[in-house]
Amino acid sequence: MPDKKFPTLTRRSFLSSSAKLGTVIAAAPYISRAAELGAKGDTLNIAVIGCGEQGSILTKAALNVPGIRFVAVCDIWPFKLTPAERLLKKYEHDPKPFEDYQEMLATVKEIDAVLIATPDFKHAEHTNAALRAGKHVYCEKLMSNTVEGARSMVQTAKETGKLLQIGHQRRSNPRYIHAREKIVREARLLGRITNVTGEWHRAVSDDLGFVPRYAIPEEKLNKYGFGNMHEFRNWRWFKKYAGGPISDLGAHQIDIYNWMLGANPSDVIAGGGVDYYTTHEWHDNVFAIFSYPTKDGVVRAAYDVLTTTSAGGGYHEYFMGDEGAMKISENPKLTRVYREARAPDWDPFVQAKLISRPDTGEGAIAGLKPWEKPRPKLMQPKVYASAGTGPAVVDVRESKALDAFEIPVELGDKTIHQPHLENFFDAIRHGTKLNCPGEQAFASAVTVLSVNQAVAAQKMLKFSPEDFIVNGA
Repeated sequence: MPDKKFPTLTRRSFLSSSAKLGTVIAAAPYISRAAELGAKGDTLNIAVIGCGEQGSILTKAALNVPGIRFVAVCDIWPFKLTPAERLLKKYEHDPKPFEDYQEMLATVKEIDAVLIATPDFKHAEHTNAALRAGKHVYCEKLMSNTVEGARSMVQTAKETGKLLQIGHQRRSNPRYIHAREKIVREARLLGRITNVTGEWHRAVSDDLGFVPRYAIPEEKLNKYGFGNMHEFRNWRWFKKYAGGPISDLGAHQIDIYNWMLGANPSDVIAGGGVDYYTTHEWHDNVFAIFSYPTKDGVVRAAYDVLTTTSAGGGYHEYFMGDEGAMKISENPKLTRVYREARAPDWDPFVQAKLISRPDTGEGAIAGLKPWEKPRPKLMQPKVYASAGTGPAVVDVRESKALDAFEIPVELGDKTIHQPHLENFFDAIRHGTKLNCPGEQAFASAVTVLSVNQAVAAQKMLKFSPEDFIVNGA
C-alpha cells in the first residue's frame, strides 16, 4: 500500500518551502547525534554474534561511533573469533570471547545490544534469544530464510518491548534518503514512476575453502546445525541455510523497491536455475518481475542477479518515470538523475540544491567532493514549427540523450553501514525512530523469499495485503 506519511507536493509548493534546502540537507535527521554524547551514561555495551566477514564489517563501522563499548564476541569458529577479539583489544575494548551465544547472554549481564551477523537460518534463533534476554538487536539481512522465522522475530520484539533493526543499510544512507524524500516524493522530479529495474552482477568465483588444520570438527558443526565444513563456508548456496543470491544480494535492492515506492507488490513471476555451479543447490541466476500498485498506477519492476559475469554496470536500482529517471547505487559513480525533454525546467531544483549539474558543479553543497569528472551537457530534441495548422514536429533523430544531473549528498568519511548503526544506537539512546524496524523488514523478507517460490512454481504468484503484515505486531 502507498506510504501515507509522505504526501505528494506540487512543484510550486516544494520550491516555495525549499529556499533553505541546502542547509537542511547538511543537518538532516539521519546524521547521528552520537558525536554530541559524552556522559558515561550514554555508553552502550555491545556484543557480536557472528565474527565472519559481515560481522567484521559491522564491528569496524561501529568502532567509528562514539560511546560504543564492545563487551563480548561470539563465534563457533576460533579462526574468526580470535581475530575479532584481538581487533577490539587493539582499540582498547575488552570483549569476552564465547563459542556458545546462550552462555554469552547468560553471563555477560551488562550487554545493552547485540549485533547479529550469522547465517540466515540462525537469525531467528539468535535474535529471539537476545530479545528475550532483554537486549536490543541489530540483525543482518535477510531477516530470516523463512517467513515463519521472520514473523517470530517481529512478535518477540513486540512481546519484549526491545528494539529490532534489520540491516537494510540503504534506508539510512543519506543519498537514498534524499532521493526518496526530496527527489521522488516532494519534488516528484520523475513524474509518474512507471517502471523499475535493478541488478547485481558478480563474476565467476570459486567456493570458499579453508585450511584443514583450522577446520571445525564435524561433531561440533553438527551441534550447531551444519552438515560439513564446505557447507559451513558456503552456506549461502544451500537451501537449508539461506535463499541463494536473490536473498544474499537481491534483498538489499528489492527492499529499496518497496521502500522507495511506498508499496508492497501484488504479484511476482520469476525464472532461474542452477546452470553453472554444479556443486550448488541455489540458482546461480534469477530474473524476477513484480507488479506494484501505487496511488499513481501500477509500477512494473524487474530485477536480476547473476553470479557468472560482472557485466552490466555493477549494482544499482533504476526508477523510471514519465518526466525523469533516477539511477541510484551505494556507489556514487553509478548514481544519476535524468530529465525527460517533456518535463518542466529543472534549474529551480538545481538552485535549491536538490540536484546538481555534473558539468559545472552548480547546485553542489559546500564541502562535498565531486563524484567524478565533469560530463558534457547532453542534447535535447529539436522542435520545429509546424507548417500551417498542424502540430509542431519533434526530430527524434536529434534526441540522443537526456540531461544528466547528480544527487549532491554523500557519506563523507563514513562506511556504508555506519549511518544505519548510528540510527540503531540513537534509537536506544534517544528513542529515535528506527529506519528499518522488524515490521518493515518482514514485508521485504516476504517479497524476496517469494522469488524462489515463483521460480519453483513456474507461474505467477499473487499476494494479498495481509501477506506483508505480522498478526498482532
